[in-house]
Amino acid sequence: MAYTTIDKSSDYFNTKLYTGDGASSNAITGVGFQPDWVWVKSRNTSDYQHQVTDVVRGTQKTLKTDVSNAEDSNPGAGGIGSFDSDGFTIAEGSINNTNMNNSGTTYVAWNWLAGGSASSNSDGDITSSVSANTIAGFSVVGYTGNGTAGQTIGHGLGIAPKVIIIKNRSSAFSWEFGHSSIGFTKKLKLDTTSAEITDTGAFNNTDPAASVFTVGNNSSSNGSGNNMIAYCFAEKKGYSKFGSYTGNGSSNGPFVYTGFKPAWVLQKNASITQGWQLQDNKRLGYNPDNYLLQPHDSAGESAVQRIDIVSNGFKVRTTDAGQNGNGNTFIYMAFASEPLVSSAGIPCTAR
Repeated sequence: MAYTTIDKSSDYFNTKLYTGDGASSNAITGVGFQPDWVWVKSRNTSDYQHQVTDVVRGTQKTLKTDVSNAEDSNPGAGGIGSFDSDGFTIAEGSINNTNMNNSGTTYVAWNWLAGGSASSNSDGDITSSVSANTIAGFSVVGYTGNGTAGQTIGHGLGIAPKVIIIKNRSSAFSWEFGHSSIGFTKKLKLDTTSAEITDTGAFNNTDPAASVFTVGNNSSSNGSGNNMIAYCFAEKKGYSKFGSYTGNGSSNGPFVYTGFKPAWVLQKNASITQGWQLQDNKRLGYNPDNYLLQPHDSAGESAVQRIDIVSNGFKVRTTDAGQNGNGNTFIYMAFASEPLVSSAGIPCTAR
């Protein structure tokens, strides 16, 4: 059996750095595929928020991870105007064009490949619109809530997801973040610093299954008549890992084995109030300077030294409670730049 089914991780996830030019339209190329979920953040300023666009909701419709706001769907505001074969094009508009394309501002765009145009899925109680990539274990799921507890929704992955992120598009409710390491009786909120919360109303105290996930009667995950969007992630050996570790409060922090060289790592202290921590292998791209952005905060990136990215995981290098509080539980999501060992048995190299 091959160690991994994904030898080239950048076919499914890739980080793209660019500088805004202030033009009415700007084509961002070099992603390597036509993305289905694009998350953009300015790097050198706090003036612009995290911007999320996906193929199921459609172009020029943005959500912001650092606030609970409803979706911005004003076409005149700009934002991503098209998903292209090698990236995306930022459309003309006064608001999101600035958020994504201000002249001289540096940006990072994280790009995931789902399954292209959405298809109807009737596996659950609520019919969903799904763009699913079963190879990479990622799907984008749109549905309309009905306010009833215990409703199932098809996600299209064929195996149970370990992470589900849900946002109410119609109204201002926090982002619901479910992770298998804390269990789906609990949740985190992507737009806040809060610790894990016990709440059966988000995921109905029910682990996701191979074809569906379950929501409770919270408006944030199942608002009656509200448009909802969910991002579902199933683990794939050599490509993605969603787990947890216990902090030790030392600069010689825990080593977290992923089975690949990470390209992107998201961490959250689930035990106490602390911010979300996000690093990738492109900013600056060498240890220990893996610059930090925080999904709950519009601040620009911090030149801090928090983790080393190595061939088979990441090593925590900070005493900061946000990533290494002594005795605290931390959840993480990680995607690969390359597997530790390819399907042909070729090992990857260290950074």
